[in-house]
Amino acid sequence: MVPCHVPAGRAGVVEVQPSVTAVLGQDVVLPCRYRAQEQEQVVQVTWLKRGPEGTRARLAVLDRQHGEHVQEPYAGRVLRRAAGGELEDGAIVLR
Repeated sequence: MVPCHVPAGRAGVVEVQPSVTAVLGQDVVLPCRYRAQEQEQVVQVTWLKRGPEGTRARLAVLDRQHGEHVQEPYAGRVLRRAAGGELEDGAIVLR
């Protein structure tokens, strides 16, 4: 997975864990929190899967206005951890 991405020029802080351990057959949480500065608001979080040779595939998009969208190969396997919560917590659960 590619960690959360923040566009250049932003002053907030992205908090992620350097590694996450998963157990086959169990859910795993991929954490991502953005500590926004004043006047900042998170409107979208995009999760990407890093493939061979550095290719990237969109896994899920969490959007304040349009809700959540999970790409077809991952539908039913990716959930937002804080359903209905603020996007500053952009963590997802993989099943």
